[in-house]
Amino acid sequence: MDAREAMVALNMIDHVGPVRVRQLLEAFGDPPAILSAPKNRLLKVHGIGEDTAESISQWQQNVDLDAELKRIADYGCHVLVQSDEAYPSLLKQIYDPPIVLYVKGELLARDKNSIAIVGSRLTTPYGIEAARKLSFQLTYAGVTVVSGGARGIDTAAHQGALLQKGRTVAVLGNGINVVFPSENRELFERIAGQGAVITQFPFNRKADRQSFPIRNRIVAGMTLGTVVVEANLTSGALITANMAVEYGRQVFAVPGRIDSPRSKGCHDLIKHGAKLCEGADDILSEFEYLFPVSNRSESAEAAGLGSMTLSENEQRVWDAVTQEERSIDEVIRQSGLAASSVTVALFGLEMKRLVRQIPGKMFVRNS
Repeated sequence: MDAREAMVALNMIDHVGPVRVRQLLEAFGDPPAILSAPKNRLLKVHGIGEDTAESISQWQQNVDLDAELKRIADYGCHVLVQSDEAYPSLLKQIYDPPIVLYVKGELLARDKNSIAIVGSRLTTPYGIEAARKLSFQLTYAGVTVVSGGARGIDTAAHQGALLQKGRTVAVLGNGINVVFPSENRELFERIAGQGAVITQFPFNRKADRQSFPIRNRIVAGMTLGTVVVEANLTSGALITANMAVEYGRQVFAVPGRIDSPRSKGCHDLIKHGAKLCEGADDILSEFEYLFPVSNRSESAEAAGLGSMTLSENEQRVWDAVTQEERSIDEVIRQSGLAASSVTVALFGLEMKRLVRQIPGKMFVRNS
């Protein structure tokens, strides 16, 4: 057993976490030595109690390491430990960095310039649009967008990065082979192809109330700053923001409607010192040494979704859609295209966030 395999095993043992592993490594020197240590020696290590010593000394009865290593190989992912160059450098700086990270895709050196975009699972159209726009603008500027892969704001943040063909990282609150939410299966595959899906949890571990705060500390810990787009006063996104403050990272909040409960969390963050964020430039200006204005061909704020190249049909449909509501029949008449071509073009424009559909099969340009 080598050191990496031993770390995988330690990560699967009950009552063992990053802080205790650090204490054990100080006492025994390397991971395999921890696993082979007798219970009486384990108990002599500061912070190691009866339950932890028992779990480690009897680990082979409860952990099938060979099966886990096979799952890793078969699933096409790999494991990073803190000594690996690809392990996020900022994450190493927190008090309790994960023992291992399961990674599907690839973490790159450039991902050290990353920003977290998080928010509520229960969103408004405004919140979804804001998250996508910010993510699109940030990846345009060379930033890696990190989020939690959840419904709502997290999903929108990943989508914005993918739309810009930029890098994005999803941090899961469950095993890497568990798809949660189930509708994000295709999204996670796309993220792995354009960035990475990561987790500290072993295979088959399902998400629960304890796993999400553990996940949130990775999101906050591996990024330069955290942007909260939409959140009520009890949202888990505020946990991520508070962890970012604890780690000495910058916190940003997007303002919303004063009468919306889903804006209360963001407004409360602003009241307590978070930087008000209206666009990517508000974020990038805090890290001018990393993203100097002179290195950007145009401001990230100007790099809106409308700067994309449109196909001929998309351009004709775009010209036919206005700021006023128009039915699909009107768009067909104005564009002069076949109904099937208009349907495909409208879908493309919706994916590029240039057009949105409203009830009644009506379409309108996004502002």
